[in-house]
Amino acid sequence: MRRAGRPGVIGVAARTAVVAGTATAVSGRVSRHQAERAAAQQTVEQPGAPVAAGPPPTQGPSGGPSGGLTDEALSALERLGKLREQGVLTDTEFAVQKDRILRG
Repeated sequence: MRRAGRPGVIGVAARTAVVAGTATAVSGRVSRHQAERAAAQQTVEQPGAPVAAGPPPTQGPSGGPSGGLTDEALSALERLGKLREQGVLTDTEFAVQKDRILRG
């Protein structure tokens, strides 16, 4: 005979698995986010490091950028800009990710 209101062994095991899986996913995401912030902060805080300036972008026939920017890169930059406007990314994180996209 089963008691009413208390989960059985299978219910407890399932709940434990869900809680453990959620905790692992959240922990991994937090760790990754902290590592990205630390990397972005480290690149900003190097006062003696020279700033590498690439060649100036060239203009295509329509007045827009030419050459290396693909449609995927442009859409990624647009999504990145929206995330910064929404406050999801800081200016530093935005700059790091933008640089990553532009370098290909």
